[in-house]
Amino acid sequence: MINRTLLVGRLTKNPELRITPNGQAVATFTLAVNRAFTNQQGEREADFINVVVWRKPAENVANFLKKGSLAGVDGRLQSRSYEGQDGKKVFVTEVVAESVQFLEPKGSNNQSNTNTSQGDQNSYTRDNDPFAGSGNSIDLSDDDLPF
Repeated sequence: MINRTLLVGRLTKNPELRITPNGQAVATFTLAVNRAFTNQQGEREADFINVVVWRKPAENVANFLKKGSLAGVDGRLQSRSYEGQDGKKVFVTEVVAESVQFLEPKGSNNQSNTNTSQGDQNSYTRDNDPFAGSGNSIDLSDDDLPF
């Protein structure tokens, strides 16, 4: 059986840190993950994935990530249910993170993507292309390549 989830996205709000009665730290947050395709109107949609992380990684998430932070999550998908206050059964699906990677430098202002369309992490515009407009070709020999 394989249950592995890898996600890269931005936090939708600051993480919430709690301490369980037996002293374990647990942090929860929601990660907005862009879909790889656009809808019929040409807009990029996102999925909002609930994430739970435990112990020391939970403390690190709470201390160093905030709303808008770019993070990578490696974990497993988990489903559970409980009885809500109204007596109805509530079903929850979430990712239990084994590790969370901070994908931006500390103190980043999360504005690195302002020139891209629809927040696509992999597209660049001429405004932020460091090689655009120089008019010079780049001359590389095979000896310059590392592979």
